[in-house]
Amino acid sequence: MDKAEFDRFADEYDDQHRANVAVTGEGPEYFAEYKIRKLRQIVDRSHIRASRICDFGSGIGNSIPFFRKYFPDASLTSSDVSERSLALSRQRYPQSGNYLLIEHDRIPSEPDAFDVVFSACVFHHIAHDEHAMWLRELYRITKPGGLIAIFEHNPWNPLTVHAVNTCPFDENAKLIVARDMARRLDDAGWVSPQIQYNLFFPRALSLLRPMESWLSWLPLGAQYAVLARKP
Repeated sequence: MDKAEFDRFADEYDDQHRANVAVTGEGPEYFAEYKIRKLRQIVDRSHIRASRICDFGSGIGNSIPFFRKYFPDASLTSSDVSERSLALSRQRYPQSGNYLLIEHDRIPSEPDAFDVVFSACVFHHIAHDEHAMWLRELYRITKPGGLIAIFEHNPWNPLTVHAVNTCPFDENAKLIVARDMARRLDDAGWVSPQIQYNLFFPRALSLLRPMESWLSWLPLGAQYAVLARKP
């Protein structure tokens, strides 16, 4: 999906996303918070001082309230190729941090600027032959010792595949196997890639959700996270 497509879907994104995930019994807020809560756990476990965070492909800002909740002292920068999405994000969450409009295959940031780079379900919208370029660009803006956390849909989960195939703004999406994403991070210079699978149980089975942390090795979760560090 290119910039024009993201701009075109920006105003409809929340309603379409809400309808698309309704089968799980949850709304978009649940999934947005899930990722940021996981990110907080990862940062704490890795002993990273997350004072500056970049949300790569931030869209209309669905993660912003949860960054405020779980990283209240961090400086958040939202970045996206869609000018319309960034404008909607500003309207929804005034005083929500900094914004960067990505143009000409470059993130307009100085090198070594961020402790943490976060990406939520963005790379399946990027042509796979462009992944290496963007992973190197994210490497450039991350501080030495910093963390990248990429959350993506898991193509080995049949419900995820169905949801993507029936979602209008995913019409040009191409899902990525977790081990391929880990390999691309390694090729781009990131070190020690790790894979964690997430989101195993719908709301109807929510009593089982405390078990999910024990299942992170099982490649059947609806999504996964790939984590790596900049040496």
